[in-house]
Amino acid sequence: MKWVGISGGWRRINQKIENDVRQTVLSVTKSGDGIISGGALNVDYIALDEALKYDPEAKRIKIFLPTTLDKFTEHYYKHVQLGNITMEQAKNLINQLSKLKKINPLALIENPDTNFTEENKLVRYYERNSEIVRAIDELIAFRVITPESQSLGTMDIVEKAKLKGIPVDLRLYDLSI
Repeated sequence: MKWVGISGGWRRINQKIENDVRQTVLSVTKSGDGIISGGALNVDYIALDEALKYDPEAKRIKIFLPTTLDKFTEHYYKHVQLGNITMEQAKNLINQLSKLKKINPLALIENPDTNFTEENKLVRYYERNSEIVRAIDELIAFRVITPESQSLGTMDIVEKAKLKGIPVDLRLYDLSI
């Protein structure tokens, strides 16, 4: 079994991207391989949702968080207050991650360092990307360009995987038009 990293845009996606992520995860899980992702909104959320359909005991799923689930929860609810995401998005993500932890506590890899703040969140997310790269055999990245984002986090993990010699399948979606 190999571990396939799934990474991609968290700000915004469309139906095509969702379908592509679901089809990719279906293909990975049907082949008997496992998925590793980062526990964020949109691409990561969809990847985990799809993986749980084919691996309901989460034996071939690993989700890396940049902090503890409790601190991550606080972070997402703060972004609801800031208007960056909706309450529904935050609740769905936190419920999904909590469910995963309940199903298989080993599938949710939390960073025990709770010093996760707005000031250091990018550092923590990029550190999480490094942890994911250490755990994967292959990376499938869904880079989503929007007016708000150039998908720099996705490119961070792509570059780290390439430097390590890990095969990368980079898929580009431009929603800025």
